[in-house]
Amino acid sequence: MVQAYILVQTEVGKSAAVAGEISGIRGVISAEDVTGPYDVIVRAEADTVDELGQLVVARVQGVLGITRTLTCPVVKLG
Repeated sequence: MVQAYILVQTEVGKSAAVAGEISGIRGVISAEDVTGPYDVIVRAEADTVDELGQLVVARVQGVLGITRTLTCPVVKLG
């Protein structure tokens, strides 16, 4: 299982709607509005890195109101 945090920037005033829509995507564990340089932080999981990439590119980035994403895979270092 591969997990990642996806940091999302949205159009002004769209963060709640974007988080709500993303939370309904299969593979998304959570999607929460935050303050700071990003508007929504998503935790997602998939069976492989390729499937995680598909989740981000085909589903998450397709949500209206998103202007940019940054995917941060979770690693186990010890």
